[in-house]
Amino acid sequence: MTLHLPAADGTLRAYEPRTEPLAFPPGTPFTSRTVFSAAHVVADPFADVTPDSPAAVDWDATLAFRRHLWSHGLGVAEAMDTAQRGMGLDWAGAAELIRRSAAEARAVGGRIACGVGTDQLPAGSPAEIRAAYEEQLAVVEEAGAQAIVMASRALAATARGPEDYLEIYGHLLRQAAEPVILHWLGPMFDPALEGYWGSSDLDAATGTFLEVIAAHPDKVDGVKISLLDAGREVDLRRRLPQGVRCYTGDDFHYPELIAGDDQGFSHALLGIFDPLGPLAAQAVRVLDTGDVQGFRALLDPTVELSGHLFQPPTRFYKTGVVLLAWLAGHQDHFAMVGGLQSARSLPHLARAYELADTLGLFPDPKLAEERMRTLLSLYGVTR
Repeated sequence: MTLHLPAADGTLRAYEPRTEPLAFPPGTPFTSRTVFSAAHVVADPFADVTPDSPAAVDWDATLAFRRHLWSHGLGVAEAMDTAQRGMGLDWAGAAELIRRSAAEARAVGGRIACGVGTDQLPAGSPAEIRAAYEEQLAVVEEAGAQAIVMASRALAATARGPEDYLEIYGHLLRQAAEPVILHWLGPMFDPALEGYWGSSDLDAATGTFLEVIAAHPDKVDGVKISLLDAGREVDLRRRLPQGVRCYTGDDFHYPELIAGDDQGFSHALLGIFDPLGPLAAQAVRVLDTGDVQGFRALLDPTVELSGHLFQPPTRFYKTGVVLLAWLAGHQDHFAMVGGLQSARSLPHLARAYELADTLGLFPDPKLAEERMRTLLSLYGVTR
């Protein structure tokens, strides 16, 4: 049946939902690229909480979604910004998420890496920031997961210059039991991270970032770059020490960055691979055979959806991700920790549905249509 979807100008447009999904069966891990999906958390909609309360998580649905990703050969990047770290999920909730997901990964043989930050303190001295990082690193390592060292709001707020980043990151890397992934998250994802690495000049910041890596190449598995600047990522990728991977976090240019060029390629650690999981996994398997054109043919059409979900304010992309998980049947409701389901407009959500449906992302298109119709009716769309 025809859906009438609201546009940004206040009009309704007719849309005919597709009737058949694209079916991608589960599969084994990949051979040519290391690929992580940064996964969202599923809120408990029956918990009596407020946006300021500690997050109430539906653990069964949250872990089931991770098993879905693992079944397609994807790794899970846990407790990252996609899981609403610092936007509804505090450190206590993140620590429980890390422990539960790492145990689930061991049970099913899935790959997992987990975020290490300093979000248990809003600000602090260098000594307090070091201690906060150490506490979180210990939780991740004790859980048996790889560590992803995330950017710190507290460090961005208190650092006097590049030397503070060099000292704190050097201290943490010396303590790490296994090589970690360093995450450079740009201010488009979190405005509090403006000027990270001691400068708002990205060339200067890149120099400091590379200096941290060069001092400890044996403790850095790779770097995740989330600056939404493909040219800068390629330049940085070519300057990394031998053996240090580049994991793209560019949700606008990921097909070309993963495909690479004659001088190298990026691996992937992407929030958009939460809703794209099965399709993205199939594309990488095609790339494993050396078929770059086939890989691009599958993945290039998804960029329009990703660009829509990650449009400014980019940090609210999680709302579209969770909407698509609900429409796809991975959870029974469209509710988010912190009440973040309200962070995007109805026209934005309607367009996300349309783009995802056009791609065939919904395993049951009829279910997605019915749920979208319910959402529209709640907003007063009755046609």
